[in-house]
Amino acid sequence: MKLFHGIAKDIATRRPHYRSDFSGIFSQKVLSASFYLFFACLANAIAFGALSSVLTGGEIGIIEMMIATAIGGTTYALFSAQPITLLGGTGPIVIFTALLYAACKDLGVSFIAVYAWTGIWAGIILIVLAVANASNLMRFFSRFTDDIFAALVSLIFVIEAVRTVGGGLFDDKLTPADAWFAAVLAFGTCVIAFGLRWTVRIGKRPLPGTPLLADFAPTLAIIIMSTFAVTLWSGQIEGPAVPVDYAATSTGRPWLVDILALPLWIKLTCVLPATFAATLLFLDQNITSRIINESDAPLRKGHGYHLDLLLIGLFTLCFSFFGLPWIVAATVHSVNHLKSLSIDDLVNPDMPSLAVVESRISALSIHLAIAASLLALHFVAMIPMAVLLGLFVYMGFMSLWGNAFFVRSLSLVMPGMIVHGHDADAHVPRHVRNRFTYMQAGCLVVLWGVKSSVVGIFFPFFIALCVPVRILITRYFHDEHLNHLDDYDHDQRNEI
Repeated sequence: MKLFHGIAKDIATRRPHYRSDFSGIFSQKVLSASFYLFFACLANAIAFGALSSVLTGGEIGIIEMMIATAIGGTTYALFSAQPITLLGGTGPIVIFTALLYAACKDLGVSFIAVYAWTGIWAGIILIVLAVANASNLMRFFSRFTDDIFAALVSLIFVIEAVRTVGGGLFDDKLTPADAWFAAVLAFGTCVIAFGLRWTVRIGKRPLPGTPLLADFAPTLAIIIMSTFAVTLWSGQIEGPAVPVDYAATSTGRPWLVDILALPLWIKLTCVLPATFAATLLFLDQNITSRIINESDAPLRKGHGYHLDLLLIGLFTLCFSFFGLPWIVAATVHSVNHLKSLSIDDLVNPDMPSLAVVESRISALSIHLAIAASLLALHFVAMIPMAVLLGLFVYMGFMSLWGNAFFVRSLSLVMPGMIVHGHDADAHVPRHVRNRFTYMQAGCLVVLWGVKSSVVGIFFPFFIALCVPVRILITRYFHDEHLNHLDDYDHDQRNEI
């Protein structure tokens, strides 16, 4: 094992392309992706920031999440080996933070100080893992696991958004008219985005202007429904619960955490939760990176798991001193970013993309815009929350479309459905394909059950258990069939 070998290799792979990463600033794909995913990443920061605030007694809230997303996302866009991957808060990390808060409350110790020490140790562990080339372990993962994980996260986006909108119909704080109008806003945003997105499929060849409409579909949907809400509705419209001052923390505490306030034994004991946090961050980051890097999209500039993990470790270490939330690669946002930058075959839109506009500009623009929004929080508060929830539903379904597991699952309930662009359909018998899909579905059900239970924090470890499951099922399938259904061949991928 050569220390720093993976990081040095990642830098050498990406360095020749660095200048070209900043070209195409006025590309239609870059502009549309920047506008669309700015709203998506902003909504993600607001949603997870609000949830963190509730679960940590206000210690970590929206303002901290927005600042972490802006700083981490901008830095990552500039220096990462795969800038198509977008950073943000994730559900597992928020759950872990909530459990840490509950433990600190029971023990009567300062949560924010324990959180800081846990993050410091976790950051150090991640940096050591990056230096030691630990991301090479991802060669044991395959599309079997990637598709299950991506489907899980996408379904969480869709179901939680629908649940939030539906819950408003039974909320005594809203009048029935306001609640139903919020549902209309969410539904309208989703329908308009999908409708404009699929205009390129009208006729055998796309009509003039439809590719432009398709690229800007989510942005136009947000503008249309937000304008509709502001101009035509006089009732109550719930906006994001953003703070009024970006310069102050959620609780008014000093930005720099007093890490010296804890006794030495607590500082050292924080290594235990830090080990779990590091495992959580390692899996979240690397599985999402694998989904992007091993996708069907024709990426040309290479990638770098080790360098990107090093950045995540540095963010975790540095952010912890200020009580900022830890961020990693966000699966749904990253997949939608890749799709937004992909150039599709307009004649055969179901086939794999022809090319990808590989640029740092869109990711950089998205996170700089989030930073700028900190100076205009009153404008952010004007965007109806229902519109952002409708965007979440759209993103969840867009992330699912193209997921081989999800597409095969559709063919189970709609046997006559033709799935384009997947080798398995032409080379694998239907009953074999269905058996493979049932096994993935079983893993997904188990993961969902774990996520929804009192041991939900352990679900990343159950994701890792999909690897031995994938190895065990080889006895039930011919190698030729598995070669088409999956990409598992760690003997040919000793390093990544």
